[in-house]
Amino acid sequence: MTAIALDGWYHPDATTFGDRLAGAREQAGMTQGELAKRLGVKKKTMEDWENDHSEPRANRLSMMAGLLNVSISWLLTGQGDGPSEPEGAVLSRTASGLLSEVREISVQMRLASERLVRVEKELQALMREPEIA
Repeated sequence: MTAIALDGWYHPDATTFGDRLAGAREQAGMTQGELAKRLGVKKKTMEDWENDHSEPRANRLSMMAGLLNVSISWLLTGQGDGPSEPEGAVLSRTASGLLSEVREISVQMRLASERLVRVEKELQALMREPEIA
C-alpha cells in the first residue's frame, strides 16, 4: 500500500476549538491535567474546553497559546501558526481518502447547522407575529 503524507492535519473547516486544543496539547507532550495545572484551572475545565462545552476567557487563551507554542488565532479559527505535523505522520491512500471524506462531511454539517439556525430564527419570528383572521 502506498503511503502519502498527512496533508493539513488540522484543517480549519474540519476541526473545532477543542480539537485544535487537544491536538496542540498532545503535540506539546502534556496531559490534560498538566496543562490545566499550568493554566491554573481544574482538569474538568480543560476537559470541557477540549469537548467544546465551553471556551476559555481571553487571558487563559493567551497563556494557553504561549504554552502550546501556537497562535491565538489558530486555536480559535485554525488559521495562523499552529503546531507542526507530527514527525512521520503518514496515511495510506485509503485512510487519506477517508480523512478527506470526514473533512467534507464536517464542512457540510457546519453549513447545514448554520442554515438550521437561520431557518429556526425565521420561524420563531413568524410565530411571534399576530395571527390575522
